[in-house]
Amino acid sequence: MNRTIICRCEEVSLEDIQNTAATYACSAREVKLRTRAGMGYCGGRTCRPAVDAVLESVTGEKAGHEIPMKVQPPVRPVSLSVLGGNTK
Repeated sequence: MNRTIICRCEEVSLEDIQNTAATYACSAREVKLRTRAGMGYCGGRTCRPAVDAVLESVTGEKAGHEIPMKVQPPVRPVSLSVLGGNTK
């Protein structure tokens, strides 16, 4: 079976989104919270448009941002000297 991954960070597939929406008859926001689609390291920067498009087709609900998902940088800033191995 071909599993189309929508959110790579959380490994959420199209099938996961469809099954969750059908099982719980929930809103697009609830599907995101139940599947964690768009909540990985990238904070939805990579997959948010795809997740929103899939949710609109599955639930019939346009992406609502009345309670926006929190967007965070994926990692802490690190100085170039640390990356280069200079520990001074």
